[in-house]
Amino acid sequence: MFHIVIPARFGSTRLPGKALLPILDKPMVAWVWERAMQAGADRVIVATDDPRIADAMTSLGAEVAMTRADHASGTDRLAEVVAQLSLPDDQIVVNLQGDEPLMPPTNIRRVAAMLTEHPNADMATLMEPLSRADATQASIVKVVCSDGGRALYFSRAVIPAHREGSEAAPVFRHVGLYAYRAGFLGKFVSWPRSPLEQSESLEQLRALAHDAHIQVELAPEPVPAGVDTEADLAAVRDLLASDS
Repeated sequence: MFHIVIPARFGSTRLPGKALLPILDKPMVAWVWERAMQAGADRVIVATDDPRIADAMTSLGAEVAMTRADHASGTDRLAEVVAQLSLPDDQIVVNLQGDEPLMPPTNIRRVAAMLTEHPNADMATLMEPLSRADATQASIVKVVCSDGGRALYFSRAVIPAHREGSEAAPVFRHVGLYAYRAGFLGKFVSWPRSPLEQSESLEQLRALAHDAHIQVELAPEPVPAGVDTEADLAAVRDLLASDS
């Protein structure tokens, strides 16, 4: 049993109104919602602070939760929805970002199942193999895990480093799809931003700074990039047009 919440805001520095930008015959967030609906969740909720997004999604039959406009992140918006619904602490909630119109439903199901299989974990997320050449891009977040799959660190830098003369360890890209226990979400948003989080501008480092257990495994299916730029949007439009 799990729920999916899709945080979707209208404001975006790079792409204003991103959630409602059209991809073929519908807004981007509608594509995300359709992927979520295919994942087998008990409930799928679009969380927004903007009536334009709310109206567009309710007209398609989506459940919408109106949230505050002052949230610093999608996780804060997620926590407000959990509080609105009074979800029990042990409920699993998946955070599916509103700019991931190509996220495979298999991956959504898998990240939720990981928390069921790892009862001591607070969060679960996914990763993919990454070449060392691509790892130099600061926009791509890297993750290092223990042998048991527990996250040790996330960084915009290349981790693990490769010391000359040694065998290079594999590098993994972090996939920004999360599952949380509802009770943990309340704790997470109550903690101040840690120095690690501020230094790397990576929210998940707040969890590691408080010794939270983040379980990580390889994504079952490849994850296309989300939409951050006009070029990303054009690429997604072309891909979906070719599939239609």
